[in-house]
Amino acid sequence: MQRYQNIEELRQAARRRLPKGVFEYFDRGTMDELSLRDNRTGFQTVKLRNKVCIDVTKRSTEATIFGKPLSMPLAVGPTGAAGVCWFEGELALARAAARFGVPFTLAVLSLSTIEAVAAAGQGARQWFQLYVWPEREQSYALVRRAKDAGFETLIVTVDTQVSPVREYNRRNGFTMPFFINGRAVWDVMLHPRWAIGTFAPHYFKYGMPALAHRPKPTKGGERPSLSGGDVTWEDIKRLRDLWKGPMILKGLHRPEDAARAAAEGLDALVISNHGGRNLDTAVNSLDVLPEIKAEVGDRMKVIVDSGIRRGGDILKARALGADLVLIGRATLYGTCVGGEEGAYHALHLLRNELETDMGFTGCCTNDEIGPQVLWQPKR
Repeated sequence: MQRYQNIEELRQAARRRLPKGVFEYFDRGTMDELSLRDNRTGFQTVKLRNKVCIDVTKRSTEATIFGKPLSMPLAVGPTGAAGVCWFEGELALARAAARFGVPFTLAVLSLSTIEAVAAAGQGARQWFQLYVWPEREQSYALVRRAKDAGFETLIVTVDTQVSPVREYNRRNGFTMPFFINGRAVWDVMLHPRWAIGTFAPHYFKYGMPALAHRPKPTKGGERPSLSGGDVTWEDIKRLRDLWKGPMILKGLHRPEDAARAAAEGLDALVISNHGGRNLDTAVNSLDVLPEIKAEVGDRMKVIVDSGIRRGGDILKARALGADLVLIGRATLYGTCVGGEEGAYHALHLLRNELETDMGFTGCCTNDEIGPQVLWQPKR
């Protein structure tokens, strides 16, 4: 793993190893992919200021969330493609996060079950991500399973009210669960390492790759809306009653929604545009972070995702008011290349970069990161 010097190099290695349909499923965006590109631009246009003549020899990236320690202000976010990127990819990600000392979030659209991931990541901080299915009782049953398995935090994703337009999946033939078609077969044949190392072991142990928790399987590649389009604050209240631990609402952009989440007793929110995979031209997370932080203050934790590829991105998010970041693709690229070790290496790269930028900006602890590290252009 040491030959990969940054997340982009892991991404390029993942592209070479995976069939095109699998790689594009999690790497690309929606429609013209303007939000996908803007997510990176948003971080790249935030400028930092150097701080000199202070002792920064003793630096620590350690942080806390919900009263518990982390090795850095980061959690591994939900990524539904992990199980098709590496054999038992969710288990590999869970183990890597446990070793590194950060939370791992199991996506409801996973190939591995809640119970299998709980067993693989024993001793880790495990979070569970939920879409509110049209079949409400089946959603509630999943929440109970996660609680019984020892997951400590529930993330409810609310930004997929309707099905996004992902034209590349229609072109490349990728579907979940897998359906045999000419394009898929040819794609797999061109990537023997993935076929032998990922697809074959999964097929012989579990059968054709399929989602472990979804009520109804996808047919013909056209996926219905994950939430049915009718999720309301009443659903959030019901889940708040069911789940007594920390609960996070993911996919917010508007201050009034953030205020409502705080009023409903949510412990945190995630500012997210779903990695540029849902609403094209959706604003990037950094652009709305300051106003949402100003709205909720200390009433709840503010988390940011979408576009994080460097440790400096974590520092910038913290400086603008985020308590924590979620990463999805960054560790997924590592998983694609090297399973547990690849995911761990991705986390290691991000922490080293964060620690380096902390030194340049004069911050020895996570709590010292603030707006003083930013250059604010005159308007």
